[in-house]
Amino acid sequence: MEFPAYLATMPMHAITEIHGEPGLLARFRLEVEAFDEPARERLIAALDLAADLHREDRRVREPYLNHLLRVAIRMMHHYQVRDVDVIVAGLLHDAVEDHPAELAGPDFRQLQLGASDAAQRPGAVAGDPTPAALAALAGRFGPRVARLVDAVTNPAYDPGRDRHVQYREHVAASLDREPWARVIKVSDFTDNGVGVIHTVGPKVARSAAKYRPLVPVFRDLIARPDTPLSAPVKRHIFAQLDLAEERFSAILDQPN
Repeated sequence: MEFPAYLATMPMHAITEIHGEPGLLARFRLEVEAFDEPARERLIAALDLAADLHREDRRVREPYLNHLLRVAIRMMHHYQVRDVDVIVAGLLHDAVEDHPAELAGPDFRQLQLGASDAAQRPGAVAGDPTPAALAALAGRFGPRVARLVDAVTNPAYDPGRDRHVQYREHVAASLDREPWARVIKVSDFTDNGVGVIHTVGPKVARSAAKYRPLVPVFRDLIARPDTPLSAPVKRHIFAQLDLAEERFSAILDQPN
């Protein structure tokens, strides 16, 4: 498939709408050219694993892999991230949450819940594949990648409490401890929040209601001195948060 010479400058949702998954894959390959060969091999391996795990998953109108590609491309292009562990974790940020048993493999019940730092999660119970999935991820890409993915993986929620409130509490607590995980999560949030107008149906309002209260949380997290992004990148993210807030308002604050 032929792509325009300006693919490297196109907005990612424009690539998605016009060229679909093949266009995003081509854009990803353009971005990874900036890395050395060992780094490129790790990034491609992470992409291959993400594609395999999410092969049947969809986000309304598109393959789920598109979302993961946009999260990773945004970090490389707009955030100027060159830390390969962070980009690998971005590609795999939903792997443990969505496909823990598949990632862990058929023998996950044989693993001890406390076998490694990456496999220790509060509230882990026997038969839960999440610790083994994190251990498998650590074995394949290193403990730091597993730790970053763990930080952006939602825990099991208390059915007696509001899920959205618990989600916001988890985001604030887990990202407080992991500055690089903030970078992954804000790229994820931007794709979901700013990109809310690219979805359809009841999910539009549900997503806006879920994500709107997180805007001030991310403003605080990104503004912190230990968030490892340059001042221009932080200004870019703040502008994207402003845009997300405008879109949430347009969706949720319509007069009756």
